[in-house]
Amino acid sequence: MQTRDRFIDKYYSAICKQRKEKIMVYKKRDSHQVSEIIPDEQAELEMGAQNYAYGAKSGRGFLKFVIIALVVIVVVVGGWYLIDNYTDWNLPGMNFQNKAVSRGWYAVFLSNGQVYFGKIDKINKSDLVLSNIYYLQVVTKPLQQSQETPSVNQAQTQQELTLAKLGNELHGPVDIMTINRDHILLTEELKEDSKVVTAITTYIAEQAAK
Repeated sequence: MQTRDRFIDKYYSAICKQRKEKIMVYKKRDSHQVSEIIPDEQAELEMGAQNYAYGAKSGRGFLKFVIIALVVIVVVVGGWYLIDNYTDWNLPGMNFQNKAVSRGWYAVFLSNGQVYFGKIDKINKSDLVLSNIYYLQVVTKPLQQSQETPSVNQAQTQQELTLAKLGNELHGPVDIMTINRDHILLTEELKEDSKVVTAITTYIAEQAAK
């Protein structure tokens, strides 16, 4: 308010020095047009005050618009980030789109050389969740000898790959694993007649029969 008064005083003083003549101005009062003679500087003063008030009002409106626009942008970007990182929703513009995963058996190859077999329960931008997990382990077995083979060679052994079920280890893990996708080289869906799937099916049948 003080700023406006100072502006009016300066504007009035400047006009008083420049012009002293009088002009006819018309105003509408109570819906009737009447004429009155007022100093030219007073008319221009009123016009300047009106322009100042209009400019101030326009500035406040623009500032309000900018603030609302910034709030909307923050809300949209924040919501987009939360959805992208903490949900499985597939929205346009995301770096990763969730894949439709079948309930078949998959092989997951990790960067450390380990391979896991199982069912993919969930996959998003950062993680892959695997369940019903099996993995390959190396087992050392005595080398089978024939009757013609000398007994001195009976101490020889051979290494074989066998399929092991996750959960029988010393630390007793549960049969579910969340794998960071940064450590996954590739995933492959296995055919129903693959040797791994056949071995898994046989193991499940044997466990059910016990």
